[in-house]
Amino acid sequence: MRLIGRAGVRRTTAALLSTVVLAGLAACSDEPSSSRPPLDPDPVASPVAEDRLTLAVWGSRAEIDTYERLMAEYSVLSETSDVEIVAFSDREEAMTALAAGEVDPDVFMASRRDLAWLREEDRTSPVDELLDERFVEFGDVYSRDALLAFSADRRLQCMPFEISPTVVFYNTDLIDFERMQARGLEVPTSSSRWSFEEFQAAAEFATRPRKGTKGVYVDPSLVGLAPFIYAGGGKLFDDDDDPTSLAFSDGSTRDALETTLGLLRNGPLTLSGKQLTQATPLQWFRRGKLGMITGDRSWVPQLRLTQGLSFDVMPIPAIETSATTGELTGFCLARRPVSLSGAADLLVHLISDDVVRPLARTGFLVPANQQVALSEDFLQPGRQPAEASVFTDSADDMVIPPLLDTWGQLQRAVDDQVAQLVTSPGVLDLDSASSTIDFASQVVLAPELVLDTGEEGSEEAGEAQ
Repeated sequence: MRLIGRAGVRRTTAALLSTVVLAGLAACSDEPSSSRPPLDPDPVASPVAEDRLTLAVWGSRAEIDTYERLMAEYSVLSETSDVEIVAFSDREEAMTALAAGEVDPDVFMASRRDLAWLREEDRTSPVDELLDERFVEFGDVYSRDALLAFSADRRLQCMPFEISPTVVFYNTDLIDFERMQARGLEVPTSSSRWSFEEFQAAAEFATRPRKGTKGVYVDPSLVGLAPFIYAGGGKLFDDDDDPTSLAFSDGSTRDALETTLGLLRNGPLTLSGKQLTQATPLQWFRRGKLGMITGDRSWVPQLRLTQGLSFDVMPIPAIETSATTGELTGFCLARRPVSLSGAADLLVHLISDDVVRPLARTGFLVPANQQVALSEDFLQPGRQPAEASVFTDSADDMVIPPLLDTWGQLQRAVDDQVAQLVTSPGVLDLDSASSTIDFASQVVLAPELVLDTGEEGSEEAGEAQ
């Protein structure tokens, strides 16, 4: 196994030892070659040519170290493949390198949001038949939604690996449900569900001006508000399969926004603009100055290392229903790997318990493999958060968005206007703001319709003259 990072290629100890051993054997013989008759080649002892496979992954240092160790073991045990790792810090860096042709991996990690682009660029091979040939049984191990999320044209395009739902992290010192209940405040009766009214009561309880603490922070963006729109019975797009617009003007979406914004626009309960220039929301949370913040499992390791911080998690509060959004990550096969059979074998190994369990123990990810997600490798009893099952429960409530190849463009087109829903001073004209957001999204999602509308408007104006 080899690891390729920004510093170049580095051989692992196992590969180096092999080189040293072979060199040592060659040096041990001081007899001339002519002193002994040549031996007939032994077909059993002859070395087998190995396929040099490249695996592209991203993640924290702990995750990359785990991949490195596991792939080193795989390379030693495999009779046909030596695995080379290309490591990136995050999805953005990995996709930039892939799009620029800087890497050409045989197996690679991919976000579901990039699946449309990968297929348009002909970068992937369907994996369903290859997995069937290797007797991979999905059964109850993978949720139907996760498999459908990585499917297109009735084929499984990539294998789900991680499901990371958005949840609510809360400071258990600032939000003590037992104390709240003793004061007659609304509190949740379980960790698996709570109402928006209980969520708001918790935000108000955590807001203590004398101690300089605020109750809640939700990122004022399309991604940040999406879970609350769905939880309020609204919808993000006008069509779940082939969207041409966001649906902020839809009545159900506006109702969900009115409820959500009633809390998020309440200045005393959330971080001020001045505070946000001084530190990030996550930094305020780690300092013990913020009661609640929405985030995902990748935050857990750093929160555990924050001295004096006691935290737990709850799902996104239900306004009309239980719902959330999040990230899905899978492993894909290249269109033309060095060895299709070798790449498929590697994929099967990557989704096995032997790989998923140690990666789950790093604390960063929520495995798509349900057997591991329900095991102590993921739940980690005795460690924060105590209610880790909230992640797996919330994964079942994730709303899977349409396959788009314009996610980045869409966010850039609307996020400033979405932020104004939360941050603009004075009275909010939600109807007007929603229409503006929807139109901005149409320029990205269906520019031809916007152009047609503009031309029709010009023709009508000409006829009127």
